Amino acid sequence: MFLIDCGEGTQVSLRRMHIHFQRIKHIFISHLHGDHFYGLIGLISSMHLLGRTKPLHVYGPPELIQIIDLQLQASLTNLLYTLDFHPTQAERAEILFEDETMIISSFPMLHRIPTTGFIFMEKPYERRIRKEMIGQLQIPVHLLPQIKSGADFVADDGTVYPNHMLTSESPSPRSYAFCSDTAYFEDIIPIIKGADLLYHETTFMNNRGVNASEKFHSTTGQAATIAVKAEVKKLIIGHYSARYDDLQPLLDEAKAVFADTELGIDGATFEI
Repeated sequence: MFLIDCGEGTQVSLRRMHIHFQRIKHIFISHLHGDHFYGLIGLISSMHLLGRTKPLHVYGPPELIQIIDLQLQASLTNLLYTLDFHPTQAERAEILFEDETMIISSFPMLHRIPTTGFIFMEKPYERRIRKEMIGQLQIPVHLLPQIKSGADFVADDGTVYPNHMLTSESPSPRSYAFCSDTAYFEDIIPIIKGADLLYHETTFMNNRGVNASEKFHSTTGQAATIAVKAEVKKLIIGHYSARYDDLQPLLDEAKAVFADTELGIDGATFEI
């Protein structure tokens, strides 16, 4: 499990949604404005108090580890588990995490302080073996990895069975892009191009474009325009200004530009 940003109230929200936060292995902090990381030390401490022993990986601005260390030192806390800190770079894109199934990268945003977005990308799947063909052709088990990778099968009598007869297409790899606090910034488009799901901040409605520019935030139309130009499949908007009690007008403005838009609200889930 991965957690992106950790504002105040994160633990309360996780408990309310019955998410077991000890299962979280990686936490990504986009920038050092309080609403994005003030809940981190509390979550780290709760994990410790509840007996966590497995490592926790935290990714964020280089200064973040000083903040964490100071708070732990002040409370005389020696964590029961290893906290592995990975500093991020807000000037360039970089790979933060990779395993056999996915790659997670960060990339620069345009905000008042150094800020990164994150993109989660599944690796391509191998082709699926047609089980009935294994028995029918008596394919040796040791050849299955090669066939999954696209190889044909040559029977003992010399007959060649092309790969498309032996396998079927696997699902397309999925991707999720998270664009934290940012002004309108077209530099991100090549990075998030074609994402299955995009979260993009939408602090203001279109009539407050000047406010958005001054505060390095985005309007509904700007977030939706990024979604259109990046050719993503679905857009989630969020990070609304507190001036908006009714979020429907923000959704309406975004959908006018990019139809497949949904509101990011507490407790909502989205399937990719």
